[in-house]
Amino acid sequence: MEKTEGSNPAVLLLEDGSLFLGKGFGAETTTVAEVVFTTGMVGYPESMTDPSFAGQVLTFTYPLIGNYGVSSMQDLDLMGLPQQFESESIKVSGIVVQENCERPSHWSSRRTLSEWMRNEGVPGISGVDTRSLVTKLRERGVMMGILANGVELSSKSELLKLLKRSTKYGSIDFVKKVSPKKAQVYGDSERSVVLLDCGTKLSIIRNLLTRGYKVVRAPYDYSYADVVKHDPVGVVVSNGPGDPVLCGATIATAARLIESEMPTLGICLGQQLVAISQGAITYKLKYGHRGQNKPIVDLASGRGFVASENHGYSVDGASLDRTDLKPWFVNADDKSIEGLIHTKKPCMSVQFHPEASPGPYDAQFVFDRFASLMDGRKMVGEKVRTMKM
Repeated sequence: MEKTEGSNPAVLLLEDGSLFLGKGFGAETTTVAEVVFTTGMVGYPESMTDPSFAGQVLTFTYPLIGNYGVSSMQDLDLMGLPQQFESESIKVSGIVVQENCERPSHWSSRRTLSEWMRNEGVPGISGVDTRSLVTKLRERGVMMGILANGVELSSKSELLKLLKRSTKYGSIDFVKKVSPKKAQVYGDSERSVVLLDCGTKLSIIRNLLTRGYKVVRAPYDYSYADVVKHDPVGVVVSNGPGDPVLCGATIATAARLIESEMPTLGICLGQQLVAISQGAITYKLKYGHRGQNKPIVDLASGRGFVASENHGYSVDGASLDRTDLKPWFVNADDKSIEGLIHTKKPCMSVQFHPEASPGPYDAQFVFDRFASLMDGRKMVGEKVRTMKM
């Protein structure tokens, strides 16, 4: 009999011993990774190809995933970039869903979610009570887990042994794994922006190109000398996976760039690296901010925005006192730092994703603000309101 999608047994085992049974789809394999969750209702191709999710099993809180299938990587936009993906391959280690749609319906669909995952060697588990799983992750915090999909599953004790022997997420340098080995150039403008790629989303490149810049996509360990060889008008430090303290090379380069008064924008992990380069410290959030409905407040105007986010670490607001950085945005829920402005240098950063993809486009003005910074039209150290953290 021909095997159908979701016919294999599968298990998800957390490091605290919690066991979730379900049906496997995607690749028949076993993976060990940090288990996290996202509250996004759409955009699973973008989320699954976001390099910031490297080393993580992603749980979708929305109950039905895969309903509009997966488009072709060859469907390009006017910039020559894949329209529905944020990198060239799946970056998550696995996914957990309540229901995996086996018969998608969309004019651009070329394959099912399961077929795509199987082709790229990524396992999935469906039939899981994701509400229960997310409640556990919120109460205890994100933790390591093992997702096993296949007809021959190991016992719980054997899986626990494998899980305990595995390397913890926070000690692995995932940036090194997802960053390019050599520089790539996009566009042909005379005005260049160097993008330090710590795991960038393609939509960051797209936003810079649409604003008339040539983008030099550089490896994470580019030195200050490597950057200035391109004579850029500005530098973007991208998003990416893992603990920011492991990114020593990028931190050192960011420090030199900011000191030299090179206009600099940090996005997501990039904000954390910028902050560390100026003397601030970071910490790991209990369960992170991952989704498309995260509320942020602009301290300069008092306005609120809804943003797309994907991060497990944050900048310690109390540590900013030892720096020349001031809060620009804060999270309306937990008051964590969502943006920073340097009071003396042309440097700014955001913890959220102004490029969205997926998510709301409320915050795309951040790229316009950075363009103004590169043009010298904005003063640094814009006055911001004080807010009790």
